[in-house]
Amino acid sequence: MTEMLMTPVFWGSLATLTFLEIVLGIDNILFISIATGKLEGKQRKQAQRIGIWGAMALRILMLGLIFWIIQLDRHALFHVPPDAALMIAGGDRLAAEHIGEVTIKDLILLAGGLFLLWKGTQEIHASVEGTHHEDSKVKSTFSSVIVQLFVINIVFSLDSVITAIGMTDVLVIMMTAVVLSTIVMAVAADPLAKFIAEHPTTKMLALAFILLVGVALVADGLGFHIPRGYLYFAIAFSLGVELLNIQTRKKAETNGKAH
Repeated sequence: MTEMLMTPVFWGSLATLTFLEIVLGIDNILFISIATGKLEGKQRKQAQRIGIWGAMALRILMLGLIFWIIQLDRHALFHVPPDAALMIAGGDRLAAEHIGEVTIKDLILLAGGLFLLWKGTQEIHASVEGTHHEDSKVKSTFSSVIVQLFVINIVFSLDSVITAIGMTDVLVIMMTAVVLSTIVMAVAADPLAKFIAEHPTTKMLALAFILLVGVALVADGLGFHIPRGYLYFAIAFSLGVELLNIQTRKKAETNGKAH
């Protein structure tokens, strides 16, 4: 173990995997911030802690069951008829062959994607139609938020663990990267939640990103992989434009007060 710690390969793998885990945790943080946004005071902070540290515990548990996780993508539960698979794949025979075999992983990703699409659409509707404050006390109890966080943590943790497995076969590196990325998530969650609450337009961007991730998960479940880099670039570009807009509005308000 000591010899392994002294090798550049160990630290290089740890740094790379930690960075990837942090990137993969962005969508998790956004969902936690939005899901807990309707709670108040201590309940909000408690729900954030449960969501973040629960995600870490779940990922470490999954890493402990690493060999079982690997099997999720190897054994088909059932087969889709060739004609139906070809229709879903839009005539692409190679994609249709993958759709033909439905695994547990496919079902988890598909269910998670549909859940994100439902949640994102519901939140956008509440914000735009003005029903957010009227329904928040009824729909967003502490227990319901915790259930939502638990469900989505399963989906995001599966993605995270599969990435870890693809990067290295050293369990110590995987677990250390998960813990380090969770610490970053814990530090970033509260400031991010406050920023989103203070700037409603950023909440709409976050919800749009959640919809994008939902579409990507549904696509993965159906056998079409969308590189996450495209999604992260899209939201980073939109967020960059919005930050410029925020700065412009602040300058306009400052100049208005000065006059």
